[in-house]
Amino acid sequence: MIDCGVLMIDISLQIWGGLFYLLNKVFYSQAERSKTLDIRKIWRIRSWIVYLTGLPAWVVVFISEHNWIAAGVESGGAPAMLIGLIIALRGHGAEPKWLDSIAKLSVLVGFASSVHEFGGIKHLGQFIELGITAGFLMGTYMMAKDKAQGYLWLMLGNVSCASLMGIEGFYILMTQQLVSLGFVTDAFLVRRKKNISEPNAFGIDLS
Repeated sequence: MIDCGVLMIDISLQIWGGLFYLLNKVFYSQAERSKTLDIRKIWRIRSWIVYLTGLPAWVVVFISEHNWIAAGVESGGAPAMLIGLIIALRGHGAEPKWLDSIAKLSVLVGFASSVHEFGGIKHLGQFIELGITAGFLMGTYMMAKDKAQGYLWLMLGNVSCASLMGIEGFYILMTQQLVSLGFVTDAFLVRRKKNISEPNAFGIDLS
């Protein structure tokens, strides 16, 4: 018999994490569609605030399922989110360098914990978590730096996370990830239409 209290907490976490992460992607899209730099700045500030607000719920969900890599990545993403907020508020060059080191350390700890827990990378869920690792961490960092290629990494993270949430029965979060994918794609396409030439992480021109 399912404990009603546990079920309510589970649903509440899904709504909390899903709603704020979805708003983050909606605000990304609005920022790209803004007509002026001042309006774009407002939307980017809002996007990082809601991102940070939804973070704790996701960490709890991942830890409850022993998804240590994903939990470590989410935790490690917090410094990158703070960098994004600082840059949105103060401009490029105002972000502390030590935040990058903390983010990388969190990923390493999460990865090591997962390998120890399962005795190696041999489960489908762990391979999916690696997709979340690459997509979320790189995407968040690139978005903090306001790089268009960040959207491509976020797409990878959305697909990977939607798969993991579906496998583990978190259907509210799975749906949120798929809807978020739509807004991330929209934001990326709008950025492309602006014909802004910038190299991506692999040195390929995205314009």
